[in-house]
Amino acid sequence: MKKMKSVLVFATAMMLTVSCGSKKMAPQPVVSKEKAPKMLVLYYSQTSNTQAVAKEIAKRLDADIEQIVMEQPYDGDFQATIDRCMKEREEGVLPDIKPVAANLADYDVVFIGFPVWFGTYAPPVAAFLNQVDLSGKKIVPFCTFGSGGLESSVKDLVRAEPNAEVLPGYGVRAARLNAMPQEIDEFLKANGFLKGEYAKPEAFSKPHEVSDDEADIFNAAVGDYPMLNAKAKTVAIRSIPKGVEYLFFAEDLPRKDNSKMPPAGEIKVYVTVANGEAPVFTKVVR
Repeated sequence: MKKMKSVLVFATAMMLTVSCGSKKMAPQPVVSKEKAPKMLVLYYSQTSNTQAVAKEIAKRLDADIEQIVMEQPYDGDFQATIDRCMKEREEGVLPDIKPVAANLADYDVVFIGFPVWFGTYAPPVAAFLNQVDLSGKKIVPFCTFGSGGLESSVKDLVRAEPNAEVLPGYGVRAARLNAMPQEIDEFLKANGFLKGEYAKPEAFSKPHEVSDDEADIFNAAVGDYPMLNAKAKTVAIRSIPKGVEYLFFAEDLPRKDNSKMPPAGEIKVYVTVANGEAPVFTKVVR
């Protein structure tokens, strides 16, 4: 308890020393004002997490929405789903999905949502992309994950649809889903889909060697997550509207959950400390 109090005291001090003047920015329009783009929110959701994000986006934009549905859905049991996915990956097959009802030719912008599995979009989304051609369209990826995977998923999406324009995406940890509505509002404004001001984050400071207090913040943020075992080496800091954000550069270590996945070398771990609350990691970039 004393260590956690010291972590919060240190983080509060950082809020006072790091500039808190986040700039208010007006969004840049994504398309010409002469014609409002027609938007589709298309998603696959194993649980309700990705569906919640999809519905929030569709509600904010008054966009059409449709779910990608499997012919033979994965079992709801976590381990059974993982086992089936691993078997499909080993055999190089994709699951069968039901035809999408929406006429994709009618849409200018397609938001594609998915949970991140094995570092990329879930197999039903891969099956969808394998069946369609989104050339000439704007694609906005969004995802939910345990620790991260937006960046690697975007790389795979660009390879799958080389003639589409893949715009910046949004990702959120399932453990932070309560923060999603506000983040979606800011994301849509920052990328020109909604009108209104938004707080543009300041640039991170130059990385420096992690202090003992900063190491405590890192460990408090990631310590309870079994799929992440890492040691912070250096850190960069910036102010955010509700506190301080830390970008830790860390050494990925063998995982604690008996996973056979080898360490990824250096990883980036984003951690926020908001107004005296406990540190929370928001994503990992491997």
